Amino acid sequence: MISLRARDLRDLSDDELEIRLADTRQELFNLRFQAATGALENTTRLKLAKREIARILTTQHQRNSNKQKVES
Repeated sequence: MISLRARDLRDLSDDELEIRLADTRQELFNLRFQAATGALENTTRLKLAKREIARILTTQHQRNSNKQKVES
């Protein structure tokens, strides 16, 4: 899976972000499982997956806070 920058994530819709988040969390789960069994070859992918999840969550939180400000 290709890692996206924050500005690329902002261009995605809410539904696309949810799908991307679910996919990345599943990938992180699989990477952790591989690391536990000793089958993981590229350990940097763990770090990249965590960062991508953080970027997606940050984008979602920013959107939610902007929506709340508009509603107030």
